[in-house]
Amino acid sequence: MSEHDFEPVRGLPGELPAGERLLWQGAPGWWPLAQRAFHVRSVSAYFGVLMAWRGIATALEGATFVASVQSALHVAPIAIAAVTLLCGLAILTARTSVYTITTKRIVLRFGVALPKAINIPFTIIENAALKGFSDKTGDIALTLTQPNKIAYFLLWPHARPWKLARPEPTMRAVVNASVVAARLADALKAAHGERGAIIAPVQTSEPAAAPEAVLSPA
Repeated sequence: MSEHDFEPVRGLPGELPAGERLLWQGAPGWWPLAQRAFHVRSVSAYFGVLMAWRGIATALEGATFVASVQSALHVAPIAIAAVTLLCGLAILTARTSVYTITTKRIVLRFGVALPKAINIPFTIIENAALKGFSDKTGDIALTLTQPNKIAYFLLWPHARPWKLARPEPTMRAVVNASVVAARLADALKAAHGERGAIIAPVQTSEPAAAPEAVLSPA
């Protein structure tokens, strides 16, 4: 049993009000989250370089090949521990996070030690941006109308990276992100009138990634 077992509706702080309908619920995929939020690949590469440097440095000092390999492998336990810790955090984050889209709002429920639920009404969403990746997952970032603001460190890792001055709440590593983004675009269109979603391809940082789309409610 967990604290989430007492939720009246999974992922929501209370029952849906009359006239509000649930459109979609989902959670981050733990492996894409581990790669893009917890930077498992970068950490693995760092330790790989460190091991290679240690082995080469030992060899240059005149050590045998076996001794050089042994010297390099001294870093391995630390590397395994670091990667295991990051993957564990990603798994816990994915298991304790629920993203919800209703006909009136988006709710981000997350938190491993201190669970919280953040309600984001459509009325304060200026636009939403989808950044898709080759594994069909994606991040859907929300730009809030000013002066609405949610602290970056309150949101992390459910925030668009490096947007510190004006944090953007983000549904991270969403599976079938393009389908979810289309559903959100329809909901925003219904909530804000007939001016629909604007799809604008933007170059992403991942070579095989799908284009980024901007979904504008107005």
